Amino acid sequence: MPPIDPLSLRLFLAVVDAGTIAAAAQREHIAAAAVSRRMSEVEAMFGVALLRRTNKGVEPTEAGERLAALAHRALHQFDDIAVQMRDFASGTSGIVRIAANVSSIVQFLPRDIQSFAARHPNVRIQLDEKPSAQVVRAVADNAADIGVFTAVPHGYAIHTMPYRTDDLVLATPPGHALAHAQSIAFADALDEEFVALPSDTAISQSLTRAANAFGRSVRVRIQVSSYDAQCLMIEAGLGLGVMPEAVARQHGLAVVALTDAWAARELLIGVRSLAALPEACRRLVEHLTGA
Repeated sequence: MPPIDPLSLRLFLAVVDAGTIAAAAQREHIAAAAVSRRMSEVEAMFGVALLRRTNKGVEPTEAGERLAALAHRALHQFDDIAVQMRDFASGTSGIVRIAANVSSIVQFLPRDIQSFAARHPNVRIQLDEKPSAQVVRAVADNAADIGVFTAVPHGYAIHTMPYRTDDLVLATPPGHALAHAQSIAFADALDEEFVALPSDTAISQSLTRAANAFGRSVRVRIQVSSYDAQCLMIEAGLGLGVMPEAVARQHGLAVVALTDAWAARELLIGVRSLAALPEACRRLVEHLTGA
């Protein structure tokens, strides 16, 4: 059986609604003979009578009433297709894939994404946490539409824009000897033991480079995989840590400003090409950079 087309369904509904082929033809601006022929073709296609001809016009048979109900549903879905595709084109619908480092996720992205979602409730966001180096690669490899990462040398040809400033601090337990210091150079804390993040994170790499510049190494007592775990270990007295200021304050740790230049980090937004971004992605980029 060949598939029935939307025009035939619309004409059939027009005939059922108008009660005569002539009235339906006039409403749809089609010759009455063409409408009559199309109705005959639809009946032949299904092999069942759909319209009962009377001296007053036409009325649907039982099969015709069933087809009318199905046609209303099908045409509504066709109309919905057009609406949804228009929403995708306008940026009010779609899927946006974001890869972001943990610092941006725990400090800034939740609020920014929430305010974007309030304006664009039909845009679905997929957020994947990765170290900054992997975020950049995900954008370059088209595994993510948008990347949020710490400004680090990477060598990939992607377009970047400033997002936020991320201030790193030395976090200590409240009773530690350094807890009441206003500021400190990282080199002056190298005699302490540290609770560190994985070695492939931007923070750990910064600490290693800073220690190496003084011919020293970071004394890592325990390594953890998240800020939450790091804060719990620091609170338990297992070492000091370097983390974003907002994270340390959220967990009630003592905060000591770091005077090192690398402690003021720039967070960037990266995309492969602004011109090639789908509309929903472009709107989110504009929202994030405006934030």
